[in-house]
Amino acid sequence: MAGFEAVKERMEVIGADGAHVGTVDRVNGDRIKLVKSDSGEGRHKGHHHFISRGLVAEVEGDKVRLSANGDVAVTFEEEE
Repeated sequence: MAGFEAVKERMEVIGADGAHVGTVDRVNGDRIKLVKSDSGEGRHKGHHHFISRGLVAEVEGDKVRLSANGDVAVTFEEEE
């Protein structure tokens, strides 16, 4: 297991429950920028979303596991 520093482009971001949250576009400071194709529907569609470093529990293989379940983690996402 590794920490935030091991996050790389194209890794899958999953919730603590294993639910897909997004795919890493890149690391931007203390946040993970997700690819636009994972931005959801409606008013969220076509926007980049960001996950805070504080939500990252571990990095293992090609997955970034968050400390919150997927449905909760998306409520903490920042939009830009």
